[in-house]
Amino acid sequence: MVKNYRKWFLARVKRAIYDFGMLQDGDRVAVAFSGGKDSVTLLYSLDLLRRMLPVKFELSAAVYIKTGWPVDLPVLKDFCRSINVPFYVVETEIAKIVFEERGGGNPCAICSHLRRGALHGKVLELGCNKVALGHHLDDVIETFFMSLIYTGQLRVFSPVTFLDRTGLTMVRPLVYHPSEEIYSFVEKENLPTVPNTCPANGFTHREVAKKLTADLARQFPNFKARFLTSLQTFDQRNLWPEIIPKSSGKDIKGKDNITEPF
Repeated sequence: MVKNYRKWFLARVKRAIYDFGMLQDGDRVAVAFSGGKDSVTLLYSLDLLRRMLPVKFELSAAVYIKTGWPVDLPVLKDFCRSINVPFYVVETEIAKIVFEERGGGNPCAICSHLRRGALHGKVLELGCNKVALGHHLDDVIETFFMSLIYTGQLRVFSPVTFLDRTGLTMVRPLVYHPSEEIYSFVEKENLPTVPNTCPANGFTHREVAKKLTADLARQFPNFKARFLTSLQTFDQRNLWPEIIPKSSGKDIKGKDNITEPF
């Protein structure tokens, strides 16, 4: 057991910030704040780090996108007040659009697109240039499996993403932490959270990837750490080379005399 869990936890958040150049002097940062364990941990961590880091950034806002499902907003408002971060609620009709007007088909993709648009609009209105998201290591791994299984692509999201359409930069300071470390942090710091009340929660493609990740972690205790290491040491030469176009007119020469299986 880590003696000072807060210090250890924040050290890994700082490492992610430094490794990927997430924050610079003068940044105005807004946190995408859903009230779940991940976003609460992110907001609380950034509040602590703004007092500790040599980089001078402003924690300008916690932005909650109200989709239409019930949520205990006073809990979130009081928490933000306790750490002196302005709390903003963006009213939307996302629930109605996703489950009534669109008939519920592929609700997560539509909801994500609409929430992202509402979030970015508010962040720009507030004059911020960075948006901090609470994605952690499990989200990285689950995204990998979702892309592999459902699209046939080897992809994960980046710790830092510049959005050229808006000029905003998305940062994910929790990417070095698996979910269990975040849950422990919430418990040890006694942080308030609110449940996800979306009716699709637990019945999505991500849930399939989440269960797969959990199964692998149970069978192989170092699985998540080794997945992170694989991202940090990835060499594309270890995968297949690009297929030579047929129109290139090149003959395949110099190959060893090896009989290939058909």
